[in-house]
Amino acid sequence: MRSHYCGEVNETLEGQSVSIVGWMHRRRDHGGVIFIDLRDREGLVQVVCNPEDAECFAVAERVRSEYVLKIEGLVQLRPAGSDNADLRSGKIEIIAKKLEILNASETPPFPLNELLDVNEDIRLRYRYIDLRRPEMQQRLRFRSQITRQLRHFLDSNGFLDIETPILTKATPEGARDYLVPSRTHQGEFFALPQSPQLFKQLLMMSGMDRYYQVVRCFRDEDLRADRQPEFTQIDIETSFVEEEDFMNMMEEMIRGLFANVLEEALPNPFPRMTYAEAMDRFGSDKPDLRISLELVDVSDLMGEVDFKVFSSPANDPRGRVAALKVPGGNNLSRKEIDDYTKYVGIYGAKGLAYIKVNDIDAGREGLQSPILKFLPDEVISAIMQRVEAKTGDLVFFGADKATIVNESLGALRVKLGHDLDMVERGWKPLWVVAFPMFEWDEKSARWHALHHPFTAPRESDLALLDSDPEKCLSRAYDMVLNGTELGGGSMRIHKTDIQQKVFELLGINEEEAQDKFGFLLNALKYGCPPHGGLAFGLDRLVMLMTGAASIRDVMAFPKTQSASCLLTDAPSPIDDALLKELNIRLRKNPQAE
Repeated sequence: MRSHYCGEVNETLEGQSVSIVGWMHRRRDHGGVIFIDLRDREGLVQVVCNPEDAECFAVAERVRSEYVLKIEGLVQLRPAGSDNADLRSGKIEIIAKKLEILNASETPPFPLNELLDVNEDIRLRYRYIDLRRPEMQQRLRFRSQITRQLRHFLDSNGFLDIETPILTKATPEGARDYLVPSRTHQGEFFALPQSPQLFKQLLMMSGMDRYYQVVRCFRDEDLRADRQPEFTQIDIETSFVEEEDFMNMMEEMIRGLFANVLEEALPNPFPRMTYAEAMDRFGSDKPDLRISLELVDVSDLMGEVDFKVFSSPANDPRGRVAALKVPGGNNLSRKEIDDYTKYVGIYGAKGLAYIKVNDIDAGREGLQSPILKFLPDEVISAIMQRVEAKTGDLVFFGADKATIVNESLGALRVKLGHDLDMVERGWKPLWVVAFPMFEWDEKSARWHALHHPFTAPRESDLALLDSDPEKCLSRAYDMVLNGTELGGGSMRIHKTDIQQKVFELLGINEEEAQDKFGFLLNALKYGCPPHGGLAFGLDRLVMLMTGAASIRDVMAFPKTQSASCLLTDAPSPIDDALLKELNIRLRKNPQAE
């Protein structure tokens, strides 16, 4: 039906006859000559319909936006001065000899040839039209290019592409499972996998040695811009490898990806930073190194002050008092400071203290803040010295549980960086390493795995599993890029006694461990090799590399933030007959009544 894609017709085809198909992107009537911009996935090409060709011209007069057309014509160079440098086909035009309407179109719900701010719900409801936009097509083509590049690297390095089950057993991995009722096993359920974690470990026990998969994963959790109920991972696992060798290999893969796809050179090697340092300096385990602002701990300076807002967390083993200096921030208005105070409240902060530095050489008299009356001169002086304050700066303070201070000031640091145009251009990757094995949950009064229950502890910290689990560090590593976690991984537990001990610390008793993970514990008994891996979030990676604001803009058919599909109206009610067949009865929500 076609001889060439629209975007591939260029000056090398001058004088040749071509056949193209696509959608009518734009139609212009200039003094009796009709110009049609025809669009397909490869781009646009300009078609000229002259009135001398009466039959062709008559059809051209009838076409409207998004009509599907087939055009046969002659390629010629555009008149001097009329080239379009924005198009690959911008040096030529096609003189139409035959024009056929393959299908008409109703008026689209939004125009595709203008840069308009279209409501996202409308875009998702008519996703098949939204995906015709050149910007969306380019992103999905880019996504395909990324997966092709990653597959090539992994294939070239001896990894096997192996599929793992989608219908599996429900296991606790930090989010809710999507459950699938079984018709043949009445009253029992499959779960959709949150990740292939256990199956890829079983593949290592099976001797597959190196595995990867571009795999769909499912998590029934609250959504954000970088979260979806179903998402794609580049899942990787390998045996008989130390973390340094594996991390170096993953670095090489990502460096090659950026070099080949974006022509960007990433550092070699990526910098490494411990979890403790990342939290201390940036309040986050995925710090954006493009922003130079850093948190500075001042807990030791606040322990003896009379102001309990500072002294109480300063003397709490799980508390923290930290400062965040904003160079040149002295000109922030009271309203702006109040807005930032509301912002940190989202993360649990009860307030946001500050000091404006009007004249650093004037001591207390050169500072402006409601909290100055609570602080002795020597404390004020020590704080200013520690944060290296200068005239014109502003210093924010957070004081609370360390988790709240880190999360709120860490988020404020990023927001200030963007608001005040303090974000360095370019790419800043790093590895965050030496994560704690466990974190204490005060609500449930028990330990939780910081990564997942199958992460191996450091060999040197094995004794701490019995004596002091809080100090036990894991063999986990996260790759971070510009403040986004690209992928998380670890060396895995490959010995039964250690896995059982970790389950015990997590409050998973022997009976529950056998019920949920018995197949894994049994497999560990039969010669499990040392192994580890990593999973990259493909959607996040594509979002970063394309500059999209949300992963919804790099997925073909995403869900909304409420986990619904506006295109297909899913989820939707199920026929009573099918529910009866599955032995399921719906119960009305008392609150709804």
